[in-house]
Amino acid sequence: MASDLPDECWECIFRFIINDGIHKNNNRRNLSSLSTVSKRFLSITGRLRFSVTLVNPTLPFLRSLFKRFTHLNSLNLSRYLGHNLDDLLCQISRFPSLKITSLKLPNVGNHFPANGLRAFSQNITTLTSFTCSGFVNLLLIAKCFPLLEELDVDLTLKYPLHYFSMIETQTHRYNNGVEAISLSLLKLRKVNLSSFPINNQSLFHLFSNCKFLQEVNINGYKQLLTDAGIASALRERPTLMSFSLSSFSISRPSLMTSHIIDSLVSFKGLTCLGLYLFNISDEFLYTIARGGLPLTKLVLESCFGYSYDGLFCLLSKCRQGFQHLYLGPSKFLNDQHVIQLSSFLGDLMSINLSNCDKLTESSLFALARNCPLLGEITMEHIGGKSGENYDSLMKFGLHPQLKSLNLCDNSWLRDENIIRFASIFPNLEVLNLDCCKRISKGICQVLRKCCKIRDLKLSNCSRLKPLGINFVVPELEVLDLSGTMVDDETLYVILKNCCGLLQLILKRCYNVREKGVKHVLENCTQLREFHLDGFHANDKNRELFARRGCLLCYAEV
Repeated sequence: MASDLPDECWECIFRFIINDGIHKNNNRRNLSSLSTVSKRFLSITGRLRFSVTLVNPTLPFLRSLFKRFTHLNSLNLSRYLGHNLDDLLCQISRFPSLKITSLKLPNVGNHFPANGLRAFSQNITTLTSFTCSGFVNLLLIAKCFPLLEELDVDLTLKYPLHYFSMIETQTHRYNNGVEAISLSLLKLRKVNLSSFPINNQSLFHLFSNCKFLQEVNINGYKQLLTDAGIASALRERPTLMSFSLSSFSISRPSLMTSHIIDSLVSFKGLTCLGLYLFNISDEFLYTIARGGLPLTKLVLESCFGYSYDGLFCLLSKCRQGFQHLYLGPSKFLNDQHVIQLSSFLGDLMSINLSNCDKLTESSLFALARNCPLLGEITMEHIGGKSGENYDSLMKFGLHPQLKSLNLCDNSWLRDENIIRFASIFPNLEVLNLDCCKRISKGICQVLRKCCKIRDLKLSNCSRLKPLGINFVVPELEVLDLSGTMVDDETLYVILKNCCGLLQLILKRCYNVREKGVKHVLENCTQLREFHLDGFHANDKNRELFARRGCLLCYAEV
């Protein structure tokens, strides 16, 4: 009998179900369903969860949380809304049995939780991955977590102007921090130092001391580096596999110099190259092509100075086969170019061609037809509609491999376009149509044809009319209707057929009132995150959402 099976057998069965759920992007639902069967199943599923995200201030419930999920190794606090992160980290540190290897913090601004991290590191000594943004203390990180292999720290420049002067005054401290990291974190493999005012000496120390370094992202805002300094540092780490660099980091005009080019070509194991806002020439692309690098990912974001000839040379000669490309914005790239390039991009898995003014939907169909592994396409704000007629485009047939399509900010898109996409890409799971202002009733047919959609973004679609959703949309988990004309009645029609929602975003939906909020309560029993304007929910409804474990996020009004 099934009840006689030992826990180990049930664990194997559950792992198979969960892994299948991960493939189908419904891992959370599989775990929830299994855990409600019995106390025994609840206990077993608890041992199979390895990561947890804390959003609300949950100090009173930490003990029961960690008691249930005994094998946790990843804590995500990046969306934590509590006021005192120090207190939370101190509380977590009181559970020394935790074997946390990955910790993500929210944007800490200028309130870095030094005391909390000290307490955390004293009892939890297994951390190998740390992520944080804001005014971070690199010296403290280096001291507290010597086993780190992955470090992602971003100063971020999304601050008021007076914060820039704070960074200026602390430039020396940040460079000392980078040097401390290079001396203490000897196992470091991946490092992201976005927006850090790093200088030549600090970069050289980082590359020369961290012998296992494989991935580096330098996206500084203050130009303290020189091209010779970057080249010198790169020569210290010939085993680098991924390198990203912004022209903002270099103290000269954004020209890719021979010093850096020669260093890059020497990396015979380089698989990922990311360049931002550089003036690059065709000769640079020819040199990279001749170098025979095993590149599988290329990012040329906002780069200029090169032409189709250089791009063609590089993409056609790469011996490994590109899997990920980011080539926008581009003033020269047109549909015919994309059609030609797609013919030898058989390994392509994702591509971003946003802000390419000369591209149309013909490029989209060509990519889908010629790239059998392509699962993700992003083409925000492209030129317009194709000149081909409907019958011609329909000859492309079905392309079930495409799972994610981002066509945000394409004001030319109409209902007939998105209905056509739904017919050609029936297995879409993620669809972003934000700011597509001519879409109206067509979204109903899209949802009917693409029954696997789990993430749908329709913010600022001002003509949206989804009243025709009179059928069940079983997989939909994330729905963004921000800035639309949706009202209480429309919301009721949507929600009664989208009962599995986990995240609902209704920012600036001024026609949704308290009645609409009640519809959410009645229909979305699995909801975990609800974004709305604060005046729409009274105290009673807030309490009901809280009891269900649903986070309310209020938009600024």
